[in-house]
Amino acid sequence: MHPDTTNKRLLLDTSPTIALIKRCSKIDIRLLCMTLIVLLSFPMRGSSQAQPDRSPNIILILADDQGWGDLSLQGNTNLHTPHINNLAKEGAQFQYFYVSPVCSPTRAELLTGRYHPRMGVYSTSAGGERINLDETTIADVFKLAGYATAAFGKWHSGMQYPYHPNGRGFDEFYGFCSGHWGNYFSPMLEHNGQLVQGEGFIVNDLTNRAMTYMDQNQKKPFFLYMAYNTPHSPMQVPDDWWNKFKDKDLKMRHQNAEEEEDIEFTKAALALSENIDWNVGRLTKKLEDLHLEENTIVIYMSDNGPNSWRWNGGMKGRKGSTDEGGVRSPFVIRWPGNIQAGKEIGQIAGAIDLLPTLTDMAGIKASTHYTLDGVSLKPLLLQEDSTWKDRLIFSYWNGKTSVRSQQYRLDTDRHLYDMVRDPGQQHDVASQQPKVAKQMAKAMNRWNKEVASQLNKEDKRTFPLGHPDFAYTQLPARDGVAHGQIKRSNQYPNCSFFTHWTSIDDEITWDVDVVADGDFEVVLYYTCPKKDIGSTFELALGESRITSQITEAHDPPLQGMEHDKVKRIESYVKDFKPLKLGTMHLKKGSGQLRLKALDIPGEQVMDFRLMMFTRVD
Repeated sequence: MHPDTTNKRLLLDTSPTIALIKRCSKIDIRLLCMTLIVLLSFPMRGSSQAQPDRSPNIILILADDQGWGDLSLQGNTNLHTPHINNLAKEGAQFQYFYVSPVCSPTRAELLTGRYHPRMGVYSTSAGGERINLDETTIADVFKLAGYATAAFGKWHSGMQYPYHPNGRGFDEFYGFCSGHWGNYFSPMLEHNGQLVQGEGFIVNDLTNRAMTYMDQNQKKPFFLYMAYNTPHSPMQVPDDWWNKFKDKDLKMRHQNAEEEEDIEFTKAALALSENIDWNVGRLTKKLEDLHLEENTIVIYMSDNGPNSWRWNGGMKGRKGSTDEGGVRSPFVIRWPGNIQAGKEIGQIAGAIDLLPTLTDMAGIKASTHYTLDGVSLKPLLLQEDSTWKDRLIFSYWNGKTSVRSQQYRLDTDRHLYDMVRDPGQQHDVASQQPKVAKQMAKAMNRWNKEVASQLNKEDKRTFPLGHPDFAYTQLPARDGVAHGQIKRSNQYPNCSFFTHWTSIDDEITWDVDVVADGDFEVVLYYTCPKKDIGSTFELALGESRITSQITEAHDPPLQGMEHDKVKRIESYVKDFKPLKLGTMHLKKGSGQLRLKALDIPGEQVMDFRLMMFTRVD
């Protein structure tokens, strides 16, 4: 069970039934029983027995680092994305939909309906991407309402349970928990915490798994979160998709000559975008085959602006920026028979609106632990004449804030832009609109004080180990700290490993919190050339310790470059070998887990990737 006691945080509205029982308390017991039988014969909205026409399925598709302009839907003639275009044709498109400048904050906001600084998300790696455990997630809500819940792909909101997706309301998870992955072709992934081998190109594999899940759960409502990990780098593209672009002349280019566009990178991003579109088509075709199309809400969006300079509708900024181009995302939503086909919505909206919108559209009455920042977009989607108040949406990252109204954007330097007339943010109109500039600056100051100030980067949370409700705890190199001469394989830690371990004075540590006493089987993943085998090492936490030795050589080459279409900036990867260290008894409490060499007969101990703790008691 979720340690936050989900059932106490989410209360379905059953008061009408209770009131009726009270009124019937003095009636003949036979009448009371008949009344209850009649009531129970009607499935409650949100119950696991709800009929399909009363509880819509939901498929939320999230692309990774795909810009607003990376779809032919937006007028980009460099590529063709017919299946996503068709979602918009058969459903609705928000013209101005906003996410965060980078990956993990957007995920936090769409999962909770709240701005990410409120929930402790200050980084994209090494624990800073985790959502505070007292937050209610969208999966918590739908799971309690009787939905089957599943997440496939890139989680990027915490690895160790209860930060793990299986601890945040998702019954099923297949993918990886880090911020990016180093290999897209049959890589090491995990299935509900257990390490497994992927099958084929990762986005195709995730889609295959999702379609199988739809088969298995077609008789009950399901909430399916498809978190694709492309076109995030490394730019690994299957040949069938790359061959369409490698010699293609791109007509639409990035507009700012001061920022150089990497054409090969753009081609790879567009090829990956077409691959995503093909997989979106497979998902929608599966809905048709299962006769679920009419009763399924399908959403498509991205998590931030483009990860390179390329055509993006003339907007200023890219991934990492709080300007328009860094935070504006495509957003299409289809629900046949409910959302008017071809509808275009001009009001601003954002990732914080997903939880209240989807619960409202599904008819789920639920409460969350905290007040939401987002609002339900149901009136805009399902009503023709809707009174809608102007609002402000805030974008924040790395100490920089911007704020968007329906017409204006005030950037982090307090420049004001009329986004209707100047989407590229070329002309500061603060002097022409001093009242607007002052009002938006005041709102930004208040938001920074009330929301951004809650983000305490110095409040370093430990990594939970051995939660009694989950068998597996993975401790990767990503979350470790190297001491001495040990080096990380790359400055971007998410998919890195430790190398250059040459001294008994060096060690790797993790600040952990053992959640409950227990015995754990420990498996370490390593590589080591034949000439360096024989090193002994110790894993220790408090009085508990275990000693092992490298006795088998395993020296595979670095991988990744054979599939890269553009030279990567992240770490290359290896095929790491599992080594069983034995069973370790751990006592509840906080401490520093230490991995230290005792003897090094060769030049090095090993290259280290991760450890897996499996509860065996």
